This record gives sequence, C-alpha cells and structure tokens, in this order.
Amino acid sequence: LVNLSVSADTQWKQVEVDYQRRFDLIPNLVASAKGVMKQEVAVFTAIADARTKYSGASTVDEKARAAGQVESALGRLLVITENYPELKSSNTVNNLMSQLEGTENRIGVQRMRFNEVIKSYNLKVMKFPSSIIAKIFGFGERSYFNSEAGSEKAPVVSL
Repeated sequence: LVNLSVSADTQWKQVEVDYQRRFDLIPNLVASAKGVMKQEVAVFTAIADARTKYSGASTVDEKARAAGQVESALGRLLVITENYPELKSSNTVNNLMSQLEGTENRIGVQRMRFNEVIKSYNLKVMKFPSSIIAKIFGFGERSYFNSEAGSEKAPVVSL
C-alpha cells in the first residue's frame, strides 16, 4: 500500500511536470501571437487566468480543474490559428504550436499512467485482505483524474 501510494504521488508529480512545461510555453506562444491576433484578447486572458488558478491550486482536484480550463482556452486558440493563415505561416507560432501539441500528448500519456496507478492502488485498498490493513493504517481510495464536464465538445470560436 505504501509503495502504491508513493507511486501515485510520483505519477501525479510527472503530470505536474508536463503541466509546467505547458505553462512555460504559453507565455511564449501568447507573446508571439499577440501581434497578429490583437482581436482575440479574451482567449489570451482565459489562458492567463487558468494559469493563475492552477498555480494557486493546492489539491489534485483543484489542479485538474484548472488544467481543464487551460485546455479549453488552448482549444479555442488552436481553432483560431486554423482561421488565420497569416498566423499559421509564422515560423515562431508554428513551432510553438507544435511544441504545445507535443506537450498536450505528453500530458495525456501521464494522466493515463496516473489513472493506472490509482486503479492499482484503489483495488489494493478495496480487496480483502489488504482492505483490512488499509483501514487500520488510514489508506483510503484516491480520486482518478477526470476530464472537465463539457470537454468532449469542440470549442466554438466566434470571430
């Protein structure tokens, strides 16, 4: 149980490492794109607000919610770049978008791994006889990483 609990904590830290990579890329992307996309201030504001919420979050659930808000704003930004050929042709923006896409893929993999570790841990906590030991020593079920409500819908961008 201790090993699985530590594995879960370690895997969450790996998710956070990839979130940090994303958050480090965002200011560069915003700075590169602002000149071309002045009219899309709302998207950039949403990204900045979500970053602030994430850095102020203290629990896994709060961080996951804030990360979902970042993903929503980034989804809108990706749609916008599709509608602005002059933005897509910018090498800087193109490179940063590619880096961001790679980071999003990394985050997806790390979330999946986190949920796999949580599954193993929760099964151990729930199954007999380890469930008895878990109760005695205060090991309880842990939350999976869940997507935000509405994240299955593609973002709508009104220009």
